[in-house]
Amino acid sequence: TAQLKKEIAPARSPIINIVDSFIPKSTILYIKDSAATSERISFKLGAIFGSKFNKTIKDNKISIIGPPMVWYKSSNAPFYFEAGYPVNKKPLKPAKKILTKSIGGTHAVVAHFYGHYSSTYVGYEVLAEWLKERKKKRSGQPYEIYVTDPFDKNSLPADPYKVRTDIVFPYK
Repeated sequence: TAQLKKEIAPARSPIINIVDSFIPKSTILYIKDSAATSERISFKLGAIFGSKFNKTIKDNKISIIGPPMVWYKSSNAPFYFEAGYPVNKKPLKPAKKILTKSIGGTHAVVAHFYGHYSSTYVGYEVLAEWLKERKKKRSGQPYEIYVTDPFDKNSLPADPYKVRTDIVFPYK
């Protein structure tokens, strides 16, 4: 399972709510990237979500229709990942390095995760156990949806127990 490396666990455990769901089909605009350390991932994601999609969105008259998403392709350094947004349509002329893919149309188990990001591995472990107990198999790569902004209106880090990250495991 792709996940960030285990770090020193915070004193308080994360809050994880599990939901069995159906993920509707959607088009994703994304960029492939990598980071040498887990600390560099947040820097890279900030740059990607900050402005890298602007030209393609403007030139193709596309609308972002949901929060940012990331697929981690490796669990050890260097970290390879794909970061993107769900959009209302596929662009006719994407900018350089902008890719599209379709996801969804499948069942998924979702962990609504609240807590320190360094503890997200717990969410992955809980979802893997959920699938195992129900004799289900993953049908696609897990991904994360950053539902709540980790920074407040003053650009300061928000209380991590008020920041929601959805960890999604598609299954069959």
